[in-house]
Amino acid sequence: MKAITRAIWILSLISLFNDIASEMLIPVMPLYLKSIGFSVLVIGILEGFAEAIAGLSKGYFGKLSDQTGKRAPFVQWGYALSALAKPIVVFIANPFWVLMGRTFDKLGKGLRTGARDAILSDESANTDRGKVFGFHRSMDTIGAAIGPSIALVFLIYHPADYRPLFLFSIFPGIVAVALTFLIKDKQVGTQHVVSLPIRLFPKFDYWKRSTPAYKSLVAALLLFTLFNSSDVFLILKMKEAGTSDLTLIGIYIFYNLVYALTSFPIGILADKIGLKRIFIIGLLIFALVYFGMSVNESSLIYVVLLFLYGIYYSCNDGISKAWITKISDKKDTATAIGMFSGLQSIATLIASSLAGFIWYKFGSVYTFVITGAAAIMVIIFIGVNKSLSVEVTNKSN
Repeated sequence: MKAITRAIWILSLISLFNDIASEMLIPVMPLYLKSIGFSVLVIGILEGFAEAIAGLSKGYFGKLSDQTGKRAPFVQWGYALSALAKPIVVFIANPFWVLMGRTFDKLGKGLRTGARDAILSDESANTDRGKVFGFHRSMDTIGAAIGPSIALVFLIYHPADYRPLFLFSIFPGIVAVALTFLIKDKQVGTQHVVSLPIRLFPKFDYWKRSTPAYKSLVAALLLFTLFNSSDVFLILKMKEAGTSDLTLIGIYIFYNLVYALTSFPIGILADKIGLKRIFIIGLLIFALVYFGMSVNESSLIYVVLLFLYGIYYSCNDGISKAWITKISDKKDTATAIGMFSGLQSIATLIASSLAGFIWYKFGSVYTFVITGAAAIMVIIFIGVNKSLSVEVTNKSN
């Protein structure tokens, strides 16, 4: 555990408490929105727009973090904004206020993500990158299991009473914000301070000087994202099949526990056998899950599918970030992640809106089959792309 430094521990604890706040709302969010009259199509557009805001702001604030040489302020303000935004959606139950709440929550995520991941990268050696990001993801996901557990206990005693959960979520959020003040910037960061203009919609200057491996990886991830809609559709599919609220949340907790328990060991395995291999395994599992979700209506099978989905996330989320940091220059780490996130946000907006439309017009089966087929396409793209056949590590890393 020598690879896990004090800063990594602090960031991981921050993510744990923040996810307690966030994830107690994730499984009830689509249920709450449907209870106040939102259609699947509107939910898809809402989630896509919120993710787009997060992604675009990641690009902007990631580059700003690199140019100023500052990390801590972005982490602090990012978590603070998300903590304050969560209760907004219950004040007035109409699309505008729900959109504002989700937007500010995701804006906070965009504000902090590039700087936080840059700190994780700076604190880890190349040989430990998968391990460090896997450990952070594990701690993050432990919070993602505790949060829904709180929601489950609450709903046992207060069925379908979703609003108090949104108000209660501010308390673990406050703990997360308090912990951010233990993060300090290293003095070495000041050497990167420049006064170049920063745009919300950058002219892709980093893309021009990035490595072929970065371009290929980002292209593959964006192709996948174009068809990978928000996880709220998994929850809606189980609800459509007649799964009760309590069973649904219990399955969601189980998925997060699997994700939490497997992220760290899979990160260690990825450092040994290669990030690319683990990532492809994750996509294969993803395709299996989505094909299964398209036809299944059994709660028991949903447990199996969500178990596999937790493993997929362990093979994908932290691994993709670790991969990007290994093929990017150290001084551009936040920019590289931020640029990818900005492009990804646009793809996510399209994906969630498209998924909602397909579900609304043709049914849920088509939504999941198309997404599973897209994952197979990405596997083929990665497999035949020569620039991704060898994992490149920039010397300045």
